[in-house]
Amino acid sequence: MAVCEADGPPRLAEAPRGGWSRGDILHLLRGELAGDTLIGLDLGISLPFVDCGAYFPSAVPGPTDAKGLWALVDEVCAADPHLAASSFVDDADFAPYFRRHGGREGAQFRCDGATHGRGRFRVTERAQERMGCKPYSNFNLVGAAQVGKASLTGMRVLHRLAGRIPVWPIDPVPARGPVIVEIYTAIAAMAAGRPAARAKMRSHQDLNHALACIGSPPVTGNGSLDDHRTDALLAAAWLRSVADDAWLWHPAGLTRAIARTEGWTFGAF
Repeated sequence: MAVCEADGPPRLAEAPRGGWSRGDILHLLRGELAGDTLIGLDLGISLPFVDCGAYFPSAVPGPTDAKGLWALVDEVCAADPHLAASSFVDDADFAPYFRRHGGREGAQFRCDGATHGRGRFRVTERAQERMGCKPYSNFNLVGAAQVGKASLTGMRVLHRLAGRIPVWPIDPVPARGPVIVEIYTAIAAMAAGRPAARAKMRSHQDLNHALACIGSPPVTGNGSLDDHRTDALLAAAWLRSVADDAWLWHPAGLTRAIARTEGWTFGAF
């Protein structure tokens, strides 16, 4: 996790002993966040809905909006420790929609008729694709590029926040106070001049070059740096640099219905 103040370079937040857990993040978000904090979560805040008119077309009744989906995931996984979501993807009603390890691709994984292997997409993921990114479906739980596991566990965190922090664009953006947005770190890297295929950075030199491109002071240090840290540091600095760009809060493809059901990735257009 990285933090970026109003000025200065981004910095890594000191993690609790043993590293950050989902519970730690939930506790932090439930606390008092100072000022107009823009919080970027690198996960999907919802699942595809528009393509099939439902998250789970064969599961009736099913949730009809993102908040209902969050509540469902949290309810099904109530016994899973550490805000995990194993029970949801193993549930007989929902397992057919996911691609899981061991070659287990559910019969409904491509229920929109998609022929590519990346599964169902939200409208925002189609926008990411047009930008040159290579998104994967949040129903995909396999491979280094998948974000499905983080998305489902993140939904449990968002549900348990119980509205304490608005989540754009599902909630209206308040005049003051913190706001949560979904981010895709490749978009931050592209804004810093890197092609999507080379979004990952693994050195202080590459990170500081990218930071300079978005007007941020450099971080200290030299040599190698893992891409988890560079993703977090660059994304935090990028959020600071674009937080007041009105057009990013009103992308052309975002409708009220999409906002309510699928959400959107901040920076996708």
